[in-house]
Order: sequence, then structure tokens, then C-alpha cells
Amino acid sequence: MEFRHLGRSGLLVSEISYGNWITHGSQVEEEAAVACVRASLDAGITTFDTADVYAGTRAEAVLGRALKDERREGLEIFTKVFWPTGPGRNDRGLSRKHIMESINGSLRRLQTDYVDLYQAHRFDYSTPLEETMEAFADIVHSGKALYIGVSEWRAEQIREAYELARSLKIQLVSNQPQYSMLWRVIESEVVPTSEELGIGQIVWSPMAQGVLTGKYLPGQPPPAGSRATDEKSGAGFISRWLADDVLATVQRLKPLAEQAGLSMAQLAIAWVLQNPNVSSAIIGASRPEQVHDNVKAAGVKLDSDLLKAIDEIVEPITERDPAKTESPAQRP
Repeated sequence: MEFRHLGRSGLLVSEISYGNWITHGSQVEEEAAVACVRASLDAGITTFDTADVYAGTRAEAVLGRALKDERREGLEIFTKVFWPTGPGRNDRGLSRKHIMESINGSLRRLQTDYVDLYQAHRFDYSTPLEETMEAFADIVHSGKALYIGVSEWRAEQIREAYELARSLKIQLVSNQPQYSMLWRVIESEVVPTSEELGIGQIVWSPMAQGVLTGKYLPGQPPPAGSRATDEKSGAGFISRWLADDVLATVQRLKPLAEQAGLSMAQLAIAWVLQNPNVSSAIIGASRPEQVHDNVKAAGVKLDSDLLKAIDEIVEPITERDPAKTESPAQRP
């Protein structure tokens, strides 16, 4: 495993991190979830990402149980706050009330005294940013979180939060956006702003919900047991990528992966890691074998000719519009 600084901070994270969105507490039984965490640890992954909303708070609890016997100082545990975690009007958003209640719930479920990174899961237009950042500052100063991050924030929102964080003497070090060969909306605005401010990207869905593995074929139904067949969790997220023109284009990447000696999944993960502003790429898994395959992308360098060939193939189906980075206009 290779390690990178999280933004301009002193915190080192594994360049491949393990996340449990969709899987733990819902799609995957606990025994399989624990096996995937063990496989991640065995492969050298030390960075684990979750969120209070995943599986209605169950994902945090599963991860907490899976990691409880590990040396805490050897791990980087990340979680997030914003989406609803209960029925009440204040069980959501980035108000001081919800943030303070949510960090305590997350620490309890994760069975830890602190998280290494606490992230705003979306921007909250219903709460003054000053209120949100002051609550985060109190959490950091109390020792419940070491660093602060955001997820799916626009460049101007990141800049404003960064300036507030500095005035409050806390470190805003990361953004967690969707990023892959097919979804490159952060490249024109978010990445240049982040590079200027010393903020690193922790990217999710580097395999475009699994489409970049090549297992979904044009004109054919999704493989049995795949994310696209799981109506409870995965199917809604992956549907945008299942058009035949997208799937046919992805199949054209297979010879490039073979020439590089990589699986399609490894090529997709290695591709996002070529961006120097990316601190870590999040993988998820329902089986340990997927972890074993994915981690082989660590440390891989793709040459300029290969990167150019990839761009030429995927350009017609690539999304680059920075306006696609968006948060709900109102709290969900």
C-alpha cells in the first residue's frame, strides 16, 4: 500500500481507502462485511470511510464492531453528517444541534473516542455557514475530531468554509466528491481551488458504481447479484451508467487494461490516483476477493500515452459540467 498526505495536512492516509456506503448493514451480511474489513487491513488499508446515514446508522455500527480490536492509533476513521438520521425536523442538516448530537452518536456506534476526519456530507443552504463551522470548531477543540472535511461542495463553498476554518483555528483538509473517468465535474473548478488551499480529494465511486469493471454488457441484463439488481440500495445509483452507448464505450477500455497488465477495476482506480490532488480513492466491496483485486491499483503509474488513449475513448460519454456538483436546495 502507498500513502499520501490528506491535502496539505500532516495526516497520512492509505491511497486506497475502504468505504461502506450501500454495503454494510444493508446489502451485505455482517460476517461478509467483517471479512471485507479484514481483507482491507491485511492489504495495508488503514483509512476507513463511513457516514451516519448509511443503512440508517447501521453501517457505522458494523464498522465499529469490525475495527474494535485494532490499534486505534494505526487507523484513520472518517465519518459524515448531513442526511437524515431520524424522523425529527432537526435530525438532519448542518445546524449546531444536529452536528453536536450526530458526532456523539457516530462515536458511540464506531466505538471510538474520536474520528480522524468529520465531514459535512453536503452543503446546507438552511443553516448559516458560520454556525456550521463554529460547531465543527467546538468538536475539534474538544478532541472528538482531528480534522474537518466536506463532501460534494462547490469551489466557492469550499473557499468560504476554508477561510472560516482558519479564523476558528481548525483545519479543513478534504473534499469527498464523486470522481471517475466518466464523471469529471471537479476538474475545472473544485480541483484548482483545492490545490490552491491545500485541500485533498477523497474520491468516491472511482469505478462509476461498478460500470468501469466491464461486467455490465450492452444489450444484456445485469449479472445476477450485481449492484444493478439490488432495488433496495444499488440500482438507483447505477442506472445512469447503464445505457448501451456507455456500456459499449467501456468495453473498448478492456484492451488498454490488458496491455497495462491490469484488471478493469484496477485501471479505473489507478486512473483517479494519477490526479495529484487526489489523496485517496474509496473502494467498497461485498466480497474479500474484490478488495484483493482493487488494492493492486496502489502505486500504479499510468503513462501519458495510456492516459491519452483512455481520454479519446471515454470523452463522448464523460460528464464535465461543474454545475453537476450540487446539494439539496432544502434539507431532505
